[in-house]
Amino acid sequence: MGVMQGKRGLIVGVANDHSYAYHIAESLKKQGAECLFTHLPGEKMQRRVRKAVNQLEIEEPWLVSMDAGSDDDINAVFKRIADEFETIDFVVHSIAFADKDWLKEGAFTATPREVFTQACDISAYTYAAMANAVVQNNLMPNGGSLVSMSYYGAEKAVPGYNVMGVAKAALEATTRYLAMELGQHDIRVNAISGGPLRTMSALAVGGFSQILDWVAQKAPLRRNVTGEDVGDTAAWLLSDMSRGVTGQVIYVDCGYNIMGL
Repeated sequence: MGVMQGKRGLIVGVANDHSYAYHIAESLKKQGAECLFTHLPGEKMQRRVRKAVNQLEIEEPWLVSMDAGSDDDINAVFKRIADEFETIDFVVHSIAFADKDWLKEGAFTATPREVFTQACDISAYTYAAMANAVVQNNLMPNGGSLVSMSYYGAEKAVPGYNVMGVAKAALEATTRYLAMELGQHDIRVNAISGGPLRTMSALAVGGFSQILDWVAQKAPLRRNVTGEDVGDTAAWLLSDMSRGVTGQVIYVDCGYNIMGL
């Protein structure tokens, strides 16, 4: 019996079978969890996410459209979950966005206001919006766990990461404030700072291949992180085994964040 046996939750952010959200879903399924999924609006995105979810061998997956940039969409999805399932035990927030034209070395200073605000909205505010939807729909009356995905660029300046680093810093601060308020409901809120992984969003960052090479050379474990590394950590954070952990940013990056050079 897995550590997530009998638990159900929502995973937001599966783009394909390379995304962190996919690996988290894979680990959760192995541990016995029932996973619900959303996809970006449109038939193309639905097909893409369904193809990835099918690889998890989930029969008739619960998969609905949600534009995280729309409060109406977020509220509708969480209300639908409440209507169909009454309660859930976890939420995985694995979404972020910034205009890739501004994710290039030397481009940060000139970042337009709309690019800056959109990055913070989609990458950070949506975590708070989903947490609020959980509370408003009383989806975790017996407690639960929320996890989001961050990156070291929230703490240190990473060339090319630019406005996404600012957005991830906001996400990590949001994690702490949500944890402070939701603890009274026995809802835990954490973030995972995963090392670089070849995902669709990561490849939009200028110089990403060089980042992979550098981490593999300098990280204490002398390798880059795998999706399974992050997925298993997420499963632990979402399980009762981490019941005393909240408001934390957990680094899963083969130790790279401890290095001074």
